[in-house]
Amino acid sequence: SGPGRFAIINDVINSELYQQMLQENVRTSVLDHCFRQHNLRPYVKSPDQLCTGLPSETLFNFSLASEPAPASTAAPVEPTPAVSEVPAHAPYLLIGGGTASFAAARSIRARDPGARVLIVTDEADLPYMRPPLSKELWFSDDPAVTETLRFKQWNGKERSIYFQPSSFYVSPMELESVENGGVAVLTGKKVVHMDVRGNKVKLSDGAEISYDKCLIATGGIPRNLQVIERASEEVAKRTTLFRKIEDFKALEKVSHELKSITIIGGGFLGSELACALGRRSADLGLEVVQMFPERGNMGKVLPEYLSNWTTEKVKKEGVKVLAEAVVKNVSYKDGQLEIKLKDGRAVKTDHIVAAVGLEPSVELAKSAGLEIDSDFGGFRVNAELQARSNIWVAGDAACFYDIKLGRRRVEHHDHAVVSGRLAGENMTGARKPYWHQSMFWSDLGPDVGYEAIGIVDSSLPTVGVFAKATAKDTPRAATEQSGTGIRSESETEAVAGPIAGPIAVGTAPAPPPQQKEDYGKGVIFYLRDKVVVGIVLWNVFNRMPIARKIIKDGEEHADLNEVAKLFNIHED
Repeated sequence: SGPGRFAIINDVINSELYQQMLQENVRTSVLDHCFRQHNLRPYVKSPDQLCTGLPSETLFNFSLASEPAPASTAAPVEPTPAVSEVPAHAPYLLIGGGTASFAAARSIRARDPGARVLIVTDEADLPYMRPPLSKELWFSDDPAVTETLRFKQWNGKERSIYFQPSSFYVSPMELESVENGGVAVLTGKKVVHMDVRGNKVKLSDGAEISYDKCLIATGGIPRNLQVIERASEEVAKRTTLFRKIEDFKALEKVSHELKSITIIGGGFLGSELACALGRRSADLGLEVVQMFPERGNMGKVLPEYLSNWTTEKVKKEGVKVLAEAVVKNVSYKDGQLEIKLKDGRAVKTDHIVAAVGLEPSVELAKSAGLEIDSDFGGFRVNAELQARSNIWVAGDAACFYDIKLGRRRVEHHDHAVVSGRLAGENMTGARKPYWHQSMFWSDLGPDVGYEAIGIVDSSLPTVGVFAKATAKDTPRAATEQSGTGIRSESETEAVAGPIAGPIAVGTAPAPPPQQKEDYGKGVIFYLRDKVVVGIVLWNVFNRMPIARKIIKDGEEHADLNEVAKLFNIHED
């Protein structure tokens, strides 16, 4: 009844699943379910004719499910109830499908090779890494990058945004029976209620899953400006809150269609997107504006002199930067958005990207009876990332106790890797505290980037030691040397050797360098009570184990210029 339909039927008949069913003498009710997934309705002439080796056309008549069934003299096949895709039980249940969950799943399976792990995510995608959404994907030459989600790293090697292909995972319904266990992902499902006493969760569709041990790795949702939330629907339709794959796809599309985009926010995400869009602005005829309340880019992280220098680099990428810009209101008129600032300035634009931080997703706290930290937000957990006896939290949503730096909540990729891995180990009985400091990194294109660890807050006293950069001192060169584009995944396994000799205690921080200097590469130390609690490596790469050991040792240092020599910044 048509070549298109025959092609579909032929694909189903020749599929591995169908052939396996024939070999296993599976009867018609299961086959009916199989074909229903392809929007086909099978009508079996005789159930006993299955597995007889007869041609498929003598066994079945087909119609599209929307059409009435053809007349048949054979007894009708009883309809089969829909088979639930949600398993009733998961020994290890991971709520959230991001980096922390994937790291935990990998860690659990490493310590318990037969473990059965179920990841439940409200996203439609398998676990993927978020950093390339604001970094490398924007520098791809492939016009189909929004579909392939493959990109060349700074080192030239290509990879997918997904941690693993679909073949890595098992089907959720096979999780309980598959030999040697595995990891299954239930996509498009949201956990809305936790019954901690009953050790089970409820999904938005009413389905329930019981568990033995549970990880909450729900991440966060992008914050919006209140003035945009109060604005009209026309403003909301022209505003992107950047977080997921669909946000990248939507913004990439917008950048080709509109004449101007304004990014509100001067932090990591806002500055990375500004540089990415700015670099392509000339070719696209696109005006890119970035505005933020601080005096310079990364103003909450970098000391003022380096923040100002960074702002100049962003401007050179083709971005119009408006510093000390506080948004008063946003309106839509005459086909454009108008952003009015409190100092009277106004900007007209076609689209807004609000990159103003992340709100941890803690909706489950009420039903689960879990504590939310009043200072940092997020689920409050101990040093082992434990909220209750069989519940752990990792990633952006965890407010944890760092045995070196105190209570913290961290929103970076490498923290998701480190905390997810630790939670997975502790879910299998390791009982290890959080001590391995996670790092984070930000690249303003392939030529300027930094890596940081610990508490990096521009309100703290800092000491910066700089040197002249060479061609080797770029993110591109760093990834060529290390062989990986996601630098944190390789460096977290490295360990620093002993730091030679004790360094004497005590002098005051050095004055900041002069603005006229060129900060090609260097080390910035952040101090609290004269002890180094944070370090930024500016265009200095593959030295993070040294920085981690300095923070772990927690000693006072008389001359941080001497400490900076440990990073070999003066080498050519």
